[in-house]
Amino acid sequence: MRDVAVVGFAQSQSKRREVNLNDTEIVIPVIHELKKGKNLKNEDMDFVCSGSSDYLAGAPFAFVMGLDAVGAWPPVCESHVEMDGAWALYEAWAKIQMGYAEVALVYGFGKPSMGDLPLTMALQLDPYTQTPLWPDAISMAALQARICLEAGVLTDRDMAECASRDRRNAKDNPYAQVKGDFSIEQILADPYLVNPLRKHDCSPISDGASAVLLVAGDRAKDYCDRPAWIKGIEHICEPLDLNVRDLTRSRSTEIAAEKAGVGNAKVDVAELASPFSHQEVLLERALGLGADTNVNPSGGAMAGNPMMAVGLSRIGEAARRIWDGSAGRAVAHATSGPCLQQNLVCVLEGN
Repeated sequence: MRDVAVVGFAQSQSKRREVNLNDTEIVIPVIHELKKGKNLKNEDMDFVCSGSSDYLAGAPFAFVMGLDAVGAWPPVCESHVEMDGAWALYEAWAKIQMGYAEVALVYGFGKPSMGDLPLTMALQLDPYTQTPLWPDAISMAALQARICLEAGVLTDRDMAECASRDRRNAKDNPYAQVKGDFSIEQILADPYLVNPLRKHDCSPISDGASAVLLVAGDRAKDYCDRPAWIKGIEHICEPLDLNVRDLTRSRSTEIAAEKAGVGNAKVDVAELASPFSHQEVLLERALGLGADTNVNPSGGAMAGNPMMAVGLSRIGEAARRIWDGSAGRAVAHATSGPCLQQNLVCVLEGN
């Protein structure tokens, strides 16, 4: 396996509604910031891969306009995934492993505020048996939370602790959308949004973008003094139908964590893209995180959830802790689909 490192990261501020910019205009300054910070020219990039969703923009092949942010000349080898940018990073990593690239630019972007996101998410369900019912994403997550509560897997206090911690950590993150000090008692006193989920249990709807630079081998140190080396990466998908999988655990995360080698050594920092508080509890257990692991120092998805970029941002935020020396080993997570259907786990080290 080739050594590949994350050497650059940039992101936009997560906003509930970006009034003045379309989705392409949101990602342009992000990519320019990354390229300028690393003195990167288009001719230096061997591969470019993006993650976005045409359903958010409401137009076919909307992702093509995102290439305007990269620049049309000179021509580059380019690809796209209809997934979070974390899966675009996985494709770029595979491209480098196969020897087709040395330097890869990866970005994800989305503007979900243009529509009704909870209902738009129903389009990822089974088109014959589920989508026609138009179950919104919050209600489906609430169904999972209720199952977990009644099975005794977790408590509403466990959920409130995650929500409180993430919003408190986000106070140090200038890119976060929701931040502040919220006591557990204050959260538990809030009314239900969709029983048993309260507003604090749900990640915000966010417009935003992020970009990451991957470089292979010794060239990584040309871009970064302390590269964040990808020591393991894996993604696993569970069945779409909710009635054929155990919703009280994230089995796909457990398998991905095992294959990526999460348990091989101590994890200093974990960045989780869990859109709901009860899912964060399940992910921490699936990853086997200890009490000494700093979970979501950026606030995670609960503080800012830019659709199609939040998972890529978790990898960037984890890498940032490697670069500044505050962590020697970090784990980043991304998810897609209803109730943690698909999960990606990435292990980063500073050695």
